[in-house]
Amino acid sequence: MGAFAVPALLDEARRAIGLDDFGDPTFRDGLEVLAGALAGEARLREGGREALRGQLLGYLCERLRIEDWYRRHPEIGAQEVHAPLFVTGLPRTGTTVLSNLLAQDPATRSLRFWESQQPTPPPEAATYETDPRIATADAVLAGMKQASPLLAQMHDDVGASPTENQDLLGQHFRTEHFEGQGHVPSYVRWWLGCDMVPAYRHHHRVLALLQWRCPPTRWNLKSPPDLCHLDAFLAVYPDARIVWTHRDPARVLPSVCTLIGAVRALLSDWLDREALGRGQLAFWSEAVRRGLAVRHRVGDERFVDVFMDDLVARPIETVARIYDRFGLVLDAATERRMRAWLAANPQHKHGAPRYALEQFGLELGDVRDAFRDYTSRFPVRLEA
Repeated sequence: MGAFAVPALLDEARRAIGLDDFGDPTFRDGLEVLAGALAGEARLREGGREALRGQLLGYLCERLRIEDWYRRHPEIGAQEVHAPLFVTGLPRTGTTVLSNLLAQDPATRSLRFWESQQPTPPPEAATYETDPRIATADAVLAGMKQASPLLAQMHDDVGASPTENQDLLGQHFRTEHFEGQGHVPSYVRWWLGCDMVPAYRHHHRVLALLQWRCPPTRWNLKSPPDLCHLDAFLAVYPDARIVWTHRDPARVLPSVCTLIGAVRALLSDWLDREALGRGQLAFWSEAVRRGLAVRHRVGDERFVDVFMDDLVARPIETVARIYDRFGLVLDAATERRMRAWLAANPQHKHGAPRYALEQFGLELGDVRDAFRDYTSRFPVRLEA
């Protein structure tokens, strides 16, 4: 596997950190499959191989550090993560805006990009807003945006922004987010069929570590791909409150394909747009099918539905409805912070990217057929 040889990665991580306990050994399964896909399918340029090898190595090093913190401080194991707010659904449906609004509540603990990337040492309340890792994360994101103006238009994150589950699940090498960085269809097939409970247990382990010295403990999480594995997520977080965001799939698909293309262009010179379109159509229609099946089993009581049209037109009222649904209090000070964030971050702040189904070999009729159960179940406004 060359650059992605798993034994070499494990040995390098051990040497770099001076530790050898990676914790739950089931992480090896996903790492082996992912390494094979990156070496054999992704068609990365040399710089892309180096970047992704560094990412995998970084995840392994974090595993070693996390296990060491638990070894030296077993009291962390007593931490509990209660009733997280989990935003999921199709991508490009307002999950980022909604997560940023929820993050304005001081009673809510959002998973920030910087601490997701480097959860050790665990943050402390006194220095949470000034941690030097924030500047490091800002520089990483700024470099990506400079390399891809399209990416800057589509995802205006900073180091302190709420982020998705990709790094915590990535440390267990079980997340669909890897597909956003490279063409790895064999890994995605494996991921769709894998047992995600061990990955969410690791995810819980990291959240407990992060909140240990830095409350509050009501977490705001988000991750569209996790719609595929809601059953496993609920096995680890049985009291989770789920916010399902909605938008016309015919608008979602060209947008998400454009975003993936922008990220992959940083790592590879190859992009088969039609293969990307077909893959995303199949993946997200399957994600919705799985999500609907879990919702049918567990009931609607733990869900609240948010439609992107409502979120754009009436953001504060939409958040207030979420709070009311789950028995939370939206006070005046938090509402003012939310309004201030909205004023500073208008939609299409850096311009509106253009995209269409045809760019990725997709036809409207095929999209409508693939998502017919979804659009029949929810009153999604069909935009196309």
